[in-house]
Amino acid sequence: MISAKPESLPGTMADNTDLVSVVICFLNGEEFLSEAIASVYAQWYRAWELLLIDDGSTDKSSSIAQQHAVRDPQRVRYLEHVGHENRGTSASRNLGISQARGELVAFLDADDIWFPWRLERSVALLRENPTADMVYGESEYWYSWQGERRNFPDRVQRHGFRADTVVASPNLLVRYLDHSAALPCPSSLTLRREAARASGGFVESFRGMYEDQAFLARFCLHHDVFVAHECWDRYRQHQTGMCAEAELTGKVGEARRVYLAWLENYLLEEGVQGGRVWLALQYAKVVDRYQGPGWIDMVLRRCLRLLIRARLALRPEAQQERF
Repeated sequence: MISAKPESLPGTMADNTDLVSVVICFLNGEEFLSEAIASVYAQWYRAWELLLIDDGSTDKSSSIAQQHAVRDPQRVRYLEHVGHENRGTSASRNLGISQARGELVAFLDADDIWFPWRLERSVALLRENPTADMVYGESEYWYSWQGERRNFPDRVQRHGFRADTVVASPNLLVRYLDHSAALPCPSSLTLRREAARASGGFVESFRGMYEDQAFLARFCLHHDVFVAHECWDRYRQHQTGMCAEAELTGKVGEARRVYLAWLENYLLEEGVQGGRVWLALQYAKVVDRYQGPGWIDMVLRRCLRLLIRARLALRPEAQQERF
């Protein structure tokens, strides 16, 4: 595990006074769970508690988590749903948020790991930017965990826009929908606990795929976010991961359509219709219906994005609209 801070990483002002509740949800994660937990213990920032949320595991991951809670009861808690029920990722993350004691909540997927400076930097940036209710950085897509794989080199996913700034709501949601910003990995998210609760938390009808996007949509509609041009975590790439399985079974397209339909209903409930967010959603729905060769798809997206921005520019009131 990397322990040396990159030369490009700025200094911090974290002094370990803000408790961070780290939430790791797992379902049959015995292969990687111990490594994820070890990366929390390796953090330079020491004011954390660890909530291990068992989503109904049937393998040894339950006992692994329980052993950590027994070994370090002051810092580690083992939690599960009533009756050891499997309720999905969203419900498990909500359980973590509801039981968090820290003012800040940070997520780590059970098959990912953090770099040692991860919490130190996210806490410092939230202190320096009090108007932001969430911060996230870039993630390294981690293929080399199994050894050398020349066809799939490790890579850091860039944001797609100029970062190191507070992005006012709802601009990030618009960017996610019009594909001008990359979606963050959940293991990179740190947010203020009360803001997470105010946003409604994770949408429990999304048990797996798109659970992060549904949460981000609700959160970014009303909350400002600091986006950092820094890499804090490793997103493990493997065939048993949720996204990889969805790709193999062809369920990604169906899951996205369910998400877009949910988002349309949510925006209607929030009274958001006709403005920037609504038009970005219509763009996303059109792009979703078209599946063509890569270069044609890229041209189509750019043309549609330009048309939407031109339509907004023609409306005098658009400059005053928040949504």
